[in-house]
Amino acid sequence: MSDRISVTIDKGVADVRLTRADKMNALDNAMFEALVTTGEAVSKDESVRCVVLSGEGRAFCAGLDMGNFGQMATGESGVTGGREPLTTRTHGIANRAQQAAWVWRQCPVPVIAAVHGVALGGGFQVMLGSDIRITHPDTKLSVLEIKWGLVPDMGGTAIMRHLAREDIIRELTFTGRIFSGTEAHEYGFATKLSDNPHEDAMAMAREIATKSPTAIQASKRIFNAVGTMTDAEALLQESVEQDKIIAKGNQVEAVLSVLQKREPAFVDHR
Repeated sequence: MSDRISVTIDKGVADVRLTRADKMNALDNAMFEALVTTGEAVSKDESVRCVVLSGEGRAFCAGLDMGNFGQMATGESGVTGGREPLTTRTHGIANRAQQAAWVWRQCPVPVIAAVHGVALGGGFQVMLGSDIRITHPDTKLSVLEIKWGLVPDMGGTAIMRHLAREDIIRELTFTGRIFSGTEAHEYGFATKLSDNPHEDAMAMAREIATKSPTAIQASKRIFNAVGTMTDAEALLQESVEQDKIIAKGNQVEAVLSVLQKREPAFVDHR
């Protein structure tokens, strides 16, 4: 897609890799733009049934590029220096920085993050944007923004509250301490631990890609919305999504493939 991110699509799986390995895939302006445009592109590609998001080299993502902090120290990034206020919504409910992580929540198909090395600050929040996070036990993670006198502002607060206890989130945010992949699993940030995160993420993605894309996408819509719903709204949402699927297209093919003991031939769509 760019000199910051590569994309390879095979059998319904988009292998999306941050490729700024010499900088541990740190977030500069070009990386922010690449994350947003890549997320939007794979979201529109009907051949994509699952996404694996990873970083090349020694790290998943080291967070905001040091050059950006230098600009902040000189005031170049301040509102009076010409930066648009972060309250300006540029991508639906999000601003541009938030969209670098939020675009993976919006992606209609599952996104699996394969995390190794470090996932710090903004890198941690990009990781959180995925549906599933497979993490090496020795990965170093942090809600690092407090080190630079900032708050987490790339969608992290909206996502963390659904994954970990409130007191843990507060402690990590207030201290900015480094924690391990093993701790991330204990807290709820990592779905599972792996000595080979990318390999295991690709294996999971290939399995998901064999399922009905209609049902997978409907399931993601349900999980994206259910967190803010009442029980009544959640029950109704299940029924609405099921009515769209049942006895149609890919659902019929799923049943027939099981009964006929053959591989399904699903039709991709958005």
